[in-house]
Amino acid sequence: MKVDLKRDLKALYQPGTADFVEVDVPQARYLAFDGHGDPNVSAEYAAGVQSLYTAGYTLKFALKARTGEDFVVGPLEGLWTSADPADLEAGNKAAWDWTMLIPLPWLVSDADVAAGLAAAAAKKPQLPLDRVRLLRLSEGRCLQIMHVGSYDDEAPTLHRLHHELMPARGLTFNGPHHEIYLSDPRRVAPERLKTVLRQPVREGQPVREGSR
Repeated sequence: MKVDLKRDLKALYQPGTADFVEVDVPQARYLAFDGHGDPNVSAEYAAGVQSLYTAGYTLKFALKARTGEDFVVGPLEGLWTSADPADLEAGNKAAWDWTMLIPLPWLVSDADVAAGLAAAAAKKPQLPLDRVRLLRLSEGRCLQIMHVGSYDDEAPTLHRLHHELMPARGLTFNGPHHEIYLSDPRRVAPERLKTVLRQPVREGQPVREGSR
């Protein structure tokens, strides 16, 4: 049976839609690509996502050929920040910094990643695969919810999280806003898109950071 993170880690990838739930997210490894600006119009963003998927599928096929083991290439994920958090809440996308991610299952070793990135770069020299890196992310305590709808309709849910729920629980920010994209926007209508909204948190005064 293929390793499928969405199936195997349902608590992390399939939260409910009714309200935020608390989860403990263990350290995870990702293929990562960093950039800046509006993802809807950025050529850098498009090239970065294509590079991530090229690397992910190269790793998948190489691992299966070498060991017989197989995995489902995980969903696209993203970390979103801004020097001014108001830019995020206002949808000022030109000011956003982002790190796009593809999660890696446990059976992919660091050596597999290095070899896979080299093979992908040789296969697709036109892509900026030299900017794809291995990222270890330790988020720990998080609040998350499943958002169903357009990406641009997330603001009220996040506003409630930041200005009502977190202050009421005595929590503050402990890392960038994290989104997990479970739907393909090329095939799914905006009102039916499913996106996990995750915020790492810690106890403390609810002082705004440079991330939503």
